[in-house]
Amino acid sequence: MRFEAITWERLTDALAEHADAREPADGSAWLKVAVDGAPAARPGGLAESVADALRLRGRAVLPVSTAGFLRPASLRYEYGKRDPDSYYGSWFDTGALWREVFGPLEPGGSGRVLPDLWDPATDRATRSPYAHLPDGGVLILHGPMLLGHWFPFDLTVHLRLSPGALRRRTAQDEHWTLPAFERYEDEAAPSENADAVVRADDPHHPAWTGLR
Repeated sequence: MRFEAITWERLTDALAEHADAREPADGSAWLKVAVDGAPAARPGGLAESVADALRLRGRAVLPVSTAGFLRPASLRYEYGKRDPDSYYGSWFDTGALWREVFGPLEPGGSGRVLPDLWDPATDRATRSPYAHLPDGGVLILHGPMLLGHWFPFDLTVHLRLSPGALRRRTAQDEHWTLPAFERYEDEAAPSENADAVVRADDPHHPAWTGLR
């Protein structure tokens, strides 16, 4: 896999330009973009930058974080608070994402998207109001381990960290999640399946594959 050095600014512009020129593959009125990466890679930062760049191009954009779609603690911690297999398969409410985020953006959908569902700090529903994404709008879902769920993305970007960089940039008390990301690499192969891969080992000097 060949990587080319790029700045975050140029990367943002390239992704926004590409997204702005794409048509939804499912025939709906909304483009769906994934910014996939471990928390240590800060996918939310890139997602927000691309959202701002798309807004400058006149597009309505709704960034959504998977952190707002965690399952209740009773389900996340069923096998303990530091179980990597649970983190991999049980922490994020993919059913709610299908129902509340992707369902309304299917062909003929309402465009009425729930931006978040569950507050992990209070372990209660957020009760956030629905957001209306108009026709021609762009959903940007960001968070870890997004690929492999058959989500109907039109553009996927994977922020890649080497095992060493992932360990260095992950807080010590979160190291128990590292086996989950190793499993994700083996089972979902995000570096092979994403439309663009960004090497983010050095947060000041990214490199990418270009769009494939």
